[in-house]
Amino acid sequence: MNHSFLMQIASDSTAVSEDFKEVAIWQAVKDAGSTPMGAIILIVLAIMSIYAIYIFVERFLALRRASQIDPNFLTNVKQMLMDGKIDDAKNLCARTNTPSARMIEKGISRLGKHVDVVSSAIDNTGKLEISKLEQRLSFLATASGAAPMIGFLGTTLGMVQTFNEMKNLDSLQLDTIAPGIMTAMVTTVAGLIVGIIAYMGYNYLVAKITTVIYRMENDAMEFMDLLHKPGN
Repeated sequence: MNHSFLMQIASDSTAVSEDFKEVAIWQAVKDAGSTPMGAIILIVLAIMSIYAIYIFVERFLALRRASQIDPNFLTNVKQMLMDGKIDDAKNLCARTNTPSARMIEKGISRLGKHVDVVSSAIDNTGKLEISKLEQRLSFLATASGAAPMIGFLGTTLGMVQTFNEMKNLDSLQLDTIAPGIMTAMVTTVAGLIVGIIAYMGYNYLVAKITTVIYRMENDAMEFMDLLHKPGN
C-alpha cells in the first residue's frame, strides 16, 4: 500500500513537472483566499497594512512640520523679551507651528511668576507635545509583532486543512490539497511583509521623534537660561 502510494506521488509529481506553469502572485493570493479562514486572515492583514501605511505617512508629515523651524526663531524671541516686547514674543510663538514654539509660548505666558512655575509650565507643555507626536505609534509597534503571528496562524490552519484533505484521499490529488498549501504559504509571506513594514516604520518614526525631543529640550534650556540671567 505504501509503495503504491509513493509510486502515485512520483507519477503525479512527474505529471506536474511536465505541465508546470508559473503562477501569478494575484492568483496565488486568490487561491489562498479560497478558504474561509485564509480569506479572513488575508483581509485582517490587508487592513493592518493599509492602516500602518496611513499612520506612517501621517506621522511622517507631522514630524516634518515639527522639525521645520526658523533658525533665528529663538534668537528673535530672546531679543524681544530683552526689549520688553512680551506680546510680540508671544505672537511670534503663536505664528510658529512647532512643538518648541508652543512650549516657549506657555513659558512666556507665565513670566512674572516664580522660575519654578515657568519651568513646570514648559515641562508639562513639552510632555503634551511629545504625547501628540507619539500618538498612534503603538499600533505600529503592535502590528510589527502581531502580523507575523497572524500569518503563522494562517500557516498552521492551512497545513491542518491540507493534512485533513490528504487523510481522505486514496491517491494524491494536488487540486484538492493546493488551497490549503497556498493558504499556509501566502499568509506567512503576507504576515511577514506587514510586520517588516510596521517594524521599520515604527523605528524610523521613533528616531525622528527623538530628534525633535532633543531640539525641544535644547530650546527649553536656552529659554530658562535667559530667565536666570541677572536683571531677569
